[in-house]
Parts: sequence; structure tokens; C-alpha cells
Amino acid sequence: MAGVFLGIDVGTGGVRACAVDGRGDLLGMETATLPPPRQDGHAIDQDPELWWHATVVAICKLGRSIDLRTVERLCVDGTSGTLLMIDAVGRPCTPGLMYNDARAATEAARIAAVAPADSGAHGASSALAKLLHLSDRSEAREARFAVHQADWIAGRLAGHHGISDENNVLKLGYDPMARAWPVWLDELGVRRELLPKVLVPGTPFANVDPTIAATLGLSPSALVAAGTTDGVAAFIATRADAPGDAVTSLGTTLVVKLLATQPIFAANQGVYSHRLGERWLAGGASNSGGGALLSHFTAADMERLTPQLQPEAPTGLDYYPLPKPGERFPISDPALPARITPRPAEDHRFFQALLEGIAGVEALAYQRLAELGAPKLQRVISIGGGAKNAAWTEIRRRALSVPVTIAEETEASYGAALLALRGGPP
Repeated sequence: MAGVFLGIDVGTGGVRACAVDGRGDLLGMETATLPPPRQDGHAIDQDPELWWHATVVAICKLGRSIDLRTVERLCVDGTSGTLLMIDAVGRPCTPGLMYNDARAATEAARIAAVAPADSGAHGASSALAKLLHLSDRSEAREARFAVHQADWIAGRLAGHHGISDENNVLKLGYDPMARAWPVWLDELGVRRELLPKVLVPGTPFANVDPTIAATLGLSPSALVAAGTTDGVAAFIATRADAPGDAVTSLGTTLVVKLLATQPIFAANQGVYSHRLGERWLAGGASNSGGGALLSHFTAADMERLTPQLQPEAPTGLDYYPLPKPGERFPISDPALPARITPRPAEDHRFFQALLEGIAGVEALAYQRLAELGAPKLQRVISIGGGAKNAAWTEIRRRALSVPVTIAEETEASYGAALLALRGGPP
């Protein structure tokens, strides 16, 4: 019987389980919902047991159509920077502080005083800031490991904890170039015994725990592999696999990621690189994007105006659309104003000019990455809501001067399943 490979994506709204065969073809996908995290000002957390319950539900739902006994390997991705502390047998000692929890401002200032500028550990929402904050809690005295969301779910499946991957640990202070925990962590008083062992994403580290295997219907010979972050898993899902391949996410903001042979860091522009085996995934995020469009048109307006777009007849207007003043990448200027004048009388021409402007921002973003050492852009794969607009795709193709396509699969769980299949990054 052909082998099956399982990917599990632990997101903010739910857990998605995906199965693929040995060719990477999709066999099935199921979802279990999660309640919203608890929020109190900058504090945003969740009971990790909710993640585990949803994981069990999603896998069991998938088992209605897939023979889970044929699963050979499985891999988990989770939200980047979500952290908790656990005891020696994996029981949570603290809540899970979510990726956007920003309560650790004091700890972030301590990190800023000692961490290199290009470290991914900067900011109040970094995993390292969360670790410093949680370490001061009384219940943390029983902690044996600091683990990320994906680490904990994988560890629970394997009955083997304290394992992470080179992507999740970036915001915990790990040095991806040296492939080691840096010495400056000692200046912060970080207990090194709490830090997980770091593996290349997709590396198998243990069999599924026999009790868990029996409960879920998995084979006890199935292997659990080190995971990744949700963003990296979504990139892998597109099957981009050659240097110069890029993925643009056209959501509320404009996010670009490009596969490179060398790491690229520009902390002042929010550009950093995830390690993918011996290659690197460099990326940055602009404040331009769908949010800037929604400042002027509703979704219904845009659907109505799209048939009137004429990509072959550019407006010639040099826009830089932003939802409000301030930009981080490809221009780093916290006070940068939106440039959206003059405004044509016709709504469809104004809409087209805005789309052309965002395409220009995208082109400038890839140009900036090239200036920082990225390989020449070869092709762009589009994901996100804006990817469905064929006219905008043509506008972007003209601005980028490379092939622009739409990803067939974009779910992070599918990327995690491919990671399980390959046993490592693309």
C-alpha cells in the first residue's frame, strides 16, 4: 500500500490536517476550529490544550477518508513566535503566548541592548522576549523546555519534547548562519537548558508515541519530523524550489519571499532570512496591499470595476498606495505619505492606477532584495485574495518582467505535508 505523508498546520482560527501521497498529490484535508485567544491589552494568549484537542479532531476527521495506518511521516507547522514553557513530560507550565502577544516590552528593551541588529529576536512579540517574560513567573520554576507551538504539538505526538527547527527558533535568538545558540544570550540570563535542540525542518526525530498512535489510528512506525513556521510552510506549498523563485502574498499587506543561495538581512527594513537547508528564504513586508485598496473601494466595488481594467493601456500615474502614512519595506520611512494623486475622474482608472502602484511597490521590493544580494528574479507565484484578479496579474507581469502565476495550493498544511514527504526543505 502506497505511503501517506501528513502535514498539520496550527493556525489562529483552527488546525488543518492534510495528507499527500508519494508524489505530493493531495489526498485529503480537514479542519478543526479554535476559539479566539484571550486578549487583555498587549497580552494575547491561549490554553495550549486547545491546540492539541483541535489537532486530534482534525486528524480523526481526516481518518474518515484516509487510512492513517499508511502514514509514514508527519510534520507540524505553527504560528511564528508563539511560545510556551513545559515540564519534563511535556505538560504546559504556562499559557501559550501568541505570535502577536506584545506584553514583553521591557524584555524587548533588554534584548535590544545586546542582540545584533540582524537578529530575529528583536521586538516585544519575539519568542525570546516571551521567554524572558515567562521565566519570571512562579510556575516557570517547574519548566524543562521552552517550545514553540509547532514544537509542542510534534513533541506531544512523539512523546519526545525539546526539539525545534531552524525556522521557529529564529525569533528565539538562534543564529541561523552559525547554526548555534549565540553567546549573547548569556548576557540576558537565559537558562540554556531550556532551549530546544534545533534540527533542519523536515528531519525525522522520533516515532509516534505508541499510545497516541493507537488513539489516532496511526502506525507506531510513523515518524514525526521537525516542523517549520506557518509562513515557510505556505511558501513550500507553492512548490517554488529554485533560486530566484519568489512568492508574493497579496493580502491586506504585500509580502514578498524569494529563494536565495545566501542569507539576506536588513533589520532596518524588516528584511530577514529563514534557513531552508543549504538555501535561504529572504523576505520583507510592505504596508501597501489590499488594505490600501480598501481605503478607497469596497470589495464589491473592486469586483464591479475589474472588468473595466485595461492592463495593456497603463494609466501612467506613479502611485504609492498606503492605508496610512508610514512604510517599512521596500522604503523604510515611518512617515512616508501615500502618493495617490492626481485622481482620475473615472473610478475604474483610479482603481487601475492603485493596482499599478502596488505592482510598482512589488517590483521595487524585489529590486531591493537584489540590491541586498538576492539572485535575479526568475518567476513569481501569487497567493492571497488579490491573486485571483487576472487583470491585476497581467499588470504585475508587466511591472515585474517575469512570468507570474497563481499557486495551485497555498495551505500551510499542504506545505507541511510536502516537508514530511521530502524529509527536508526544497
